[in-house]
Amino acid sequence: GNTRIEEACEMYTRAANMFKMAKNWSAAGNAFCQAAKLHMQLQSKHDSATSFVDAGNAYKKADPHEAINCLNAAIDIYTDMGRFTIAAKHHITIAEIYETELVDIEKAIAHYEQSADYYKGEESNSSANKCLLKVAAYAAQLEQYQKAIEIYEQVGANTMDNPLLKYSAKDYFFKAALCHFIVDELNAKLALEKYEEMFPAFTDSRECKLLKKLLEAHEEQNSEAYTEAVKEFDSISRLDQWLTTMLLRIKKSIQGDGEGDGDLK
Repeated sequence: GNTRIEEACEMYTRAANMFKMAKNWSAAGNAFCQAAKLHMQLQSKHDSATSFVDAGNAYKKADPHEAINCLNAAIDIYTDMGRFTIAAKHHITIAEIYETELVDIEKAIAHYEQSADYYKGEESNSSANKCLLKVAAYAAQLEQYQKAIEIYEQVGANTMDNPLLKYSAKDYFFKAALCHFIVDELNAKLALEKYEEMFPAFTDSRECKLLKKLLEAHEEQNSEAYTEAVKEFDSISRLDQWLTTMLLRIKKSIQGDGEGDGDLK
């Protein structure tokens, strides 16, 4: 009867917590999983989802694939219950496992996109934007520039009218312009004009001034002027890994850049 199943549930959960204390993560994950399945038999969806999440968190330390299976099971229950914000949160956890543990960037992108979709549906736009920016950064790294450009432009346009966020908008337009630049110099010029028109504050930003210098250096095929402009920018605001990668890709398209490894310094 149900009472028996409830007792079994409790015992599995207690066992799982003892395994956790002993740092036996696989056994803990397994016990939480058993508890989740029994909660399902009892029709208590919420408890079942919670146990699947606990199982996923335990497995994260021992078996990333199992962790993903458990978190997906929890997501199925949450979406079925119409709880999309919490489902979105677990999609992010899965994306992070793909990023760090399994290094499968395509799959990480898919989960960030799904998460952004759910957040948008719930009107949590800033959370959706966070996920989309992750997608854009990875898309650009994988040379899917068009996809990255669309996201950076969209997030830039969404944030430029918000007094609290408009400072970040210049960053997004800067990144979109760099993606354009890697594909085609003329595209980058046109994009830059468009961004200045949309967002006049962009014109005075250091990012916009850097882009103009880089475009000029590229046009003259002058790799020294290009490097100099980057160096000057970097001395005030440090370039992160992503920007360095993109700027190097552009620099490599300057003929006669005979530095082989294409250094920026």
